[in-house]
Amino acid sequence: MRIIYSNEVKLYLKELIKILFEKEYFGFEVDAEEYVNKLIGYINENIFVKSKKVAPKYFNRYGKNLFYIFYKPNKRTTWFVFFQLKDNVYLIKYITNNHVSGVHIRELKNK
Repeated sequence: MRIIYSNEVKLYLKELIKILFEKEYFGFEVDAEEYVNKLIGYINENIFVKSKKVAPKYFNRYGKNLFYIFYKPNKRTTWFVFFQLKDNVYLIKYITNNHVSGVHIRELKNK
């Protein structure tokens, strides 16, 4: 089993550090980097063991036959990790949170 992050997701994670710091979610860039690294660490450690769910059709824009898992680092934020699974390879296609994709995420939470 292995995990591959799409190029779009890799770029997003790099940009996320900058966004979190510039929008002052974190006072120091190193703290924003640590937050993103914890998200990546969670994915790498849990994607194989967490119960995966079928993603709603709305998320097909990021790939066909997607599954997702979620990560809740605090009371206000839940991250959703969308991936394809084939031959024990997990291809991460999209990552979002409840603040960005709220209306579509509520649909996930109600399942």
